[in-house]
Amino acid sequence: MQNQAAISLHSSLFSIAPRTNNGLLSPYPHTLRNTRLRRNNCSNYSVLNCTGIEIPVPKQRLNSQSFCNGSVEDDKLKAVGVKEFDVATLGNLCVDIVLNVPQLPPKPLDQRQAYMEQLSNSSPDKKYWEAGGNCNMAIAAARLGLRCVTIGHVGDEIYGNFLLDVLRNEGISMVEMNEQNDIVDHSHAAYETLLCWVLVDPLQKHGFCSRADFSKEPAFNWMSKLSTEVKTAIKRSKIIFCNGYGFDELSPGMLISSLEYAVEVGTSIFFDPGPRGKSLLSGTPEEQRALDKFLKLSDVLLLTSEEAESLTGIVNPIMAGQELLQKGVRTKWVIIKMGPKGSILITASSISCAPAFKVNVMDTVGCGDSFVAAVAFGFIHKLPLVYTLTIANAVGAATAMGCGAGRNVATLKQVVELMTGLNLNEDDIFWDELLNEHLDVQVVTLLTKMIINGSNIQPNRTSLPKVVSELLPMLECRPKKQAFA
Repeated sequence: MQNQAAISLHSSLFSIAPRTNNGLLSPYPHTLRNTRLRRNNCSNYSVLNCTGIEIPVPKQRLNSQSFCNGSVEDDKLKAVGVKEFDVATLGNLCVDIVLNVPQLPPKPLDQRQAYMEQLSNSSPDKKYWEAGGNCNMAIAAARLGLRCVTIGHVGDEIYGNFLLDVLRNEGISMVEMNEQNDIVDHSHAAYETLLCWVLVDPLQKHGFCSRADFSKEPAFNWMSKLSTEVKTAIKRSKIIFCNGYGFDELSPGMLISSLEYAVEVGTSIFFDPGPRGKSLLSGTPEEQRALDKFLKLSDVLLLTSEEAESLTGIVNPIMAGQELLQKGVRTKWVIIKMGPKGSILITASSISCAPAFKVNVMDTVGCGDSFVAAVAFGFIHKLPLVYTLTIANAVGAATAMGCGAGRNVATLKQVVELMTGLNLNEDDIFWDELLNEHLDVQVVTLLTKMIINGSNIQPNRTSLPKVVSELLPMLECRPKKQAFA
């Protein structure tokens, strides 16, 4: 089966009865608790500066001390507003435990609970562990040469140490969300690294579960305010990315505070509501308010066509995207992911479309996260919009060719091989029908494998060979991964 990676990833979620305080999902219930604040040195390498795209590179060097309040570096930041990170991810840091199971948990609540209790009684081998959640986006972005920092909570136990090792090896910084002097009960299971059990049945259907599903309260509801270090990381980043699963960990108030601070310091906001968007739309008043703020204040919104319909009630994906764009206060791009058909980028004056690449799909986990990493790449480097969609489709599809997410997301070599293969899943009838009613009112651009010379047929067509020839030099001169000090 051939498919494209930019699709909804968590359609088979299941949940279990609330059990947040007894280590139900922790195979090692007696591991050490978090007793320290993690502060990794930040990578400091030049952003891409190829094919005439000029990005200012700050001369200041980040180090662990520069995160301290009142430092000389902080004074410089206040004066010049340096953005030394390309992308920061907010929350949703977890370790995936990927297991093949004979069948997914049964539907009755008590049976599902018993199933998971039995599963968690055995300690999974480390070979089944993988970095998950927003680590997928950060790793994919770092492999494209972007400078990344993850913001979230990681416990001081074996899973937390594993997660930090993965991030460090990928050249990604991590900032702990809680203040160093916060008084918290680290003996409580709520302070452990979040685990997500990824269960795969013989038909390759997925089930996902974490302790965040066990309670009406977010997993890290004990966090009450943004720390100084978190604010500094947001301020120093060009983009901050949050998805709907952040609501499973952080309170709506914390998310709103992060959002409003990003607006204040001029950091662009990327938001992907994912499958959680629909439930948040009918959630608590606080969740609804936070969702509304994200939809209005984000610079870039990313949704599948089904998610766009659930938030707007509009079936046509372009019209749904335009509705979200019109309701937004700061929204510049709305990107609609169309699965095996491709993707669409909508602005106030244009519509850009790119068919998907043809690939043999092995696993769709992490594809959407990889897709957004490449969108961030295009946004930062001000690529033509259809170029951004092309590389995003390629990165998402390359991830789908592998098994699982985390360290298994697309490598740059895989992305280049896929793009240079020029194997698009073109469907002229589909795109003609979708775009026909928009040709007279907006600039419409469509990526195609070949362009017939002398054709005046709308929409405007951009050839894939041309796009690839201009993207490759940028990717080839990406900065090398930096090791942590």
